Amino acid sequence: MQDFKGRVKKIMAVVSGGILLAAAPLFASPKYAIDENTMDEGAIEIDRFISSDTCSGCHSQIFEQWENSMHHLAHKDPVYSRVSQFLRKGLTDKEEIKEAESCVKCHTPVGHITGFPKKVSDDLSKTPEIAAQGIQCDYCHSAYKIKQMYNNGLVLNPGQGEDDPGIKYGPFDDCEPDFHEAKYSGLHTESRICGTCHDVKHVAFGTDLETTYTEWKNSPYNSTDPQKRVECQGCHMYQRPGIPATGSTPRPENPGSATDYSDERPHIFTHYFVGANAAVPGKFDGQIKGEMAIERLQNAATLSVDTSRIKKKKLKVTVTNSGAGHSIPTGVGDLRQVWLEITILNKAGKTRFQTGVLDDKHLLPKDALIFQTVFGDGKGNPVINLAKARQVLSDNRIKAKQSVTQTIKLPTFPGKGSTVTVRLLYRSMPQKVLNLIPGKPFEPLPVVEMAKVQKKI
Repeated sequence: MQDFKGRVKKIMAVVSGGILLAAAPLFASPKYAIDENTMDEGAIEIDRFISSDTCSGCHSQIFEQWENSMHHLAHKDPVYSRVSQFLRKGLTDKEEIKEAESCVKCHTPVGHITGFPKKVSDDLSKTPEIAAQGIQCDYCHSAYKIKQMYNNGLVLNPGQGEDDPGIKYGPFDDCEPDFHEAKYSGLHTESRICGTCHDVKHVAFGTDLETTYTEWKNSPYNSTDPQKRVECQGCHMYQRPGIPATGSTPRPENPGSATDYSDERPHIFTHYFVGANAAVPGKFDGQIKGEMAIERLQNAATLSVDTSRIKKKKLKVTVTNSGAGHSIPTGVGDLRQVWLEITILNKAGKTRFQTGVLDDKHLLPKDALIFQTVFGDGKGNPVINLAKARQVLSDNRIKAKQSVTQTIKLPTFPGKGSTVTVRLLYRSMPQKVLNLIPGKPFEPLPVVEMAKVQKKI
């Protein structure tokens, strides 16, 4: 049997040259053929999909990794659910409403393409269980090509349910399953399959709302040198507990078996699908995924402090994106919050300067140094609601393998023997946004220390 690592390297080399080489042809069987132009109009019946619980019968370890991951919880995530409902309310502009209703296309893709839910304002409690499983097994493994690189642009070829499950696409060319057919898919080893949902454009205005895939595409990780190229899967599907697998840490292969009865392979892609969300998985018995998110965050960036001009009341702090294959933060760039907390204590332990320190209501001060995207209403005014985003006013996020230096002007020289402490902090959403949502108040989302440096003057 051909070594898997060697096969993937061969694929990477050919893809980087602009030609896709597959060990087996990628096509939809005429029996299940789907018109890609109708993929977003509920043309597929939901009973054509298989529940992930069925997949667990043979793929128990992979199922356990996926269960209560953020892919699994994409539809059930209570923060997403309440925030998306809130952002929909009060809108009167038809184009803004269209965008606010569209979150389901990626958060419950099976529901969206099978007809329910079609929009955020549908009664989501009636979502069929298979659709409520978020980004579930059969959705990804029925994908065989792409029609657009944003807003869930995958084209699917599902079977006819459990009685005739059809073709499942994946990264191996020598599978011999007895429940479904299997075809090798180079697409499943490429960042492009991730990019179809991890790039999001405003459905009416075309504003780039999420650009995770584009950030990777424009980064050094998207190298034409196959030895330097790292696909999304090369980090996010190599991670397991204790192995954060970022761009700044080792990413060893994960030997194992894809099923409970097949031979061991050099590498099995893990299915924890961990990003930066350390809060939500733990609410669904997915604590290990939350811990892995913290591991990932703590291996994504580094800090350095330059105090050479502190007597002139100037402090330089440099943040380097050393481990993320995309910007820090990524995703919805105005909602993910990364900032610098700076504290200077004099020799006696008295605070001489601070910025970026949360108050007792978990709010940041106005002068906090935040790395974020700011969207506008088309007239230069900032907006929080993505549905209103007609423009990008600013984007100071830290690109992959790049550094950003901030110069802080101090009110006074803090004195010899003072200690400068700088922390890079992350939380999934600002408290000021959570406070806008009516109903039971949200518990403050956890703040994760990504990096910390101390220096004596």
